[in-house]
Amino acid sequence: MYAEKQAEEAIVSNFNGTDRDGEEVEKLGEEDQSIFSVKSLLWHGGSVWDAWFSCASNQVAQVLLTLPYSFSQLGMVSGIVFQVFYGLVGSWTAYLISVLYIEYRSRKEKEGVNFKNHVIQWFEVLDGLLGPYWKAAGLAFNCTFLLFGSVIQLIACASNIYYINDHLDKRTWTYIFGACCATTVFIPSFHNYRIWSFLGLGMTTYTAWYLTIAAVIHGQVENVQHTAPAKLVLYFTGATNILYTFGGHAVTVEIMHAMWKPQKFKYIYLIATLYVFTLTIPSASAVYWAFGDQLLNHSNAFSLLPKDRWRDAAVMLMLIHQFITFGFACTPLYFVWEKVIGMHDTKSICLRALVRLPVVIPIWFLAIIFPFFGPINSAVGALLVSFTVYIIPALAHMLTYRTTSARQNATEKPPSFMPSWTVMYVINIFIVGWVLVVGFGFGGWASMSNFIKQVDTFGLFAKCYQCKPPVGQPPHPAPQATVHN
Repeated sequence: MYAEKQAEEAIVSNFNGTDRDGEEVEKLGEEDQSIFSVKSLLWHGGSVWDAWFSCASNQVAQVLLTLPYSFSQLGMVSGIVFQVFYGLVGSWTAYLISVLYIEYRSRKEKEGVNFKNHVIQWFEVLDGLLGPYWKAAGLAFNCTFLLFGSVIQLIACASNIYYINDHLDKRTWTYIFGACCATTVFIPSFHNYRIWSFLGLGMTTYTAWYLTIAAVIHGQVENVQHTAPAKLVLYFTGATNILYTFGGHAVTVEIMHAMWKPQKFKYIYLIATLYVFTLTIPSASAVYWAFGDQLLNHSNAFSLLPKDRWRDAAVMLMLIHQFITFGFACTPLYFVWEKVIGMHDTKSICLRALVRLPVVIPIWFLAIIFPFFGPINSAVGALLVSFTVYIIPALAHMLTYRTTSARQNATEKPPSFMPSWTVMYVINIFIVGWVLVVGFGFGGWASMSNFIKQVDTFGLFAKCYQCKPPVGQPPHPAPQATVHN
């Protein structure tokens, strides 16, 4: 434990040191890791591989189950194109965030600031580089997104377990999993997600290939129809769900801060995204091919696949992974709350867990109010993710390096494949314009129209969203069907 702490402190003090200093820091961490113990194996990670597993595991999560639903709104071709497009755009803005983190940390440590016992967060980077107004914007968008990201994990847990045990309604399952997910208050930081990130990616890999193989074996349903794209409101709702899919880097700064050498992060998110493509594209394509328009009224892909041991295994693995992803989304909120009440540097795990509990309560409550699995992803994507992980990083990068002196003294120069700063600005301007108009504008209109339709159909505090009605009771009218009229 002492060696681990010593390594962490060395990282802080040597961030601006020479390459030799960095190598010594990494070696110190690796020597400690080489001592075989359950604690070091499961609990303490800061390598490039740890960061890769964290990014890839956090990126897919429950959204894997809603992508076939998005394909039923977009159509096969648009679904694949949007996945590749938003995956690459998301990787670019994650790169920008990593550059801004390194710039901020480098400047602060040259001023003698010590980040011992302090986790740097995105809003602090914006504050240090651009001032308090940017800090307020980053704090508002990031915290709200992470709040609803955690809400979505709880909704997903209840939606999934219902397909194994429908003796309890989804709202009751939300109560139960809210209590289970509250235990994430005991995980101190992203250093401590090593084994969970590894297992989480394994779980989503199994689930993705289960969906693919099960859909192909099942074959196409009788009289299957693939009418998408049919309506603009459906088209842009599906597009914003995919925007949300590749907007999981709201925790990029926290993951970087947990690394032994944060400078190595730059291309990790892109490599993670390329792996995620091998999970999302085959699974969404196969399920949409098999079930077609039926998915318009089944936002969870599990609901259409036959119940067997393979599906039950996938459901259980996704439940565990959603618990992990809940922790990923909530941990930055825990940090913010600790800083607000002055408990961020507390070393007692139990005391920190106790003061973190109030963060879980509003998440729990919101998951019960808005249990709309699928539509809520699109709404969050359009209204929050569009700014948090696309527009704000691109604007912040342009403003940080707007002067000649800032570009000349930049800690991180443009990548080798980028011919000039001008090209970087062109790409950033395109991203801001596209996401503002297509993601926030059209996507916000479409996703909120769909979301309001769910509220009108099922009501707030819905006891069992998209459940099979009791025998003798007519089913709810399908919200999506009304769009086609």
